[in-house]
Amino acid sequence: MQGVTDNQRLSAGDTAPAFTLADADGKEVSLADYRGRKVIVYFYPAASTPGCTKQACDFRDSLADLDGAGIDVVGISPDKPAKLAKFRDAEQLTFPLLSDPDKSVLTAWGAFGEKTMYGKKVTGVIRSTFLVDEQGKIEVAQYNVRATGHVAKLRRDLSV
Repeated sequence: MQGVTDNQRLSAGDTAPAFTLADADGKEVSLADYRGRKVIVYFYPAASTPGCTKQACDFRDSLADLDGAGIDVVGISPDKPAKLAKFRDAEQLTFPLLSDPDKSVLTAWGAFGEKTMYGKKVTGVIRSTFLVDEQGKIEVAQYNVRATGHVAKLRRDLSV
């Protein structure tokens, strides 16, 4: 599979790759919808798994503070909208979950490719978090983040 080992990673200052994806209800959401506000775009492997649930709930529980700091949150995974809707409803998530089944957005953001899992090299979603500024530039790019404790650390880093 070409391009897997040489994942292009984004860095602070890069222009965030544009996207338009379906949310849990099949409604299209674009990165451009957030122009003029900061937005955290985070990529996670699979809805309703323990780590991804913990991370999503941490974002949910931090939304009021993030919103107060002018920051929105969007989660993206390869899951289909129906699975995202179940996840959203089960965990009472109040931010958009977007579906990227062909992994084109994950790949464009460097969040899909080779990673080490349980000591083995595998190809899959690389848990990643980005802060995109009001003009669509990457302000923070974090790859291989931990599901647990990550949101608290991000909030500390952003002073939120």
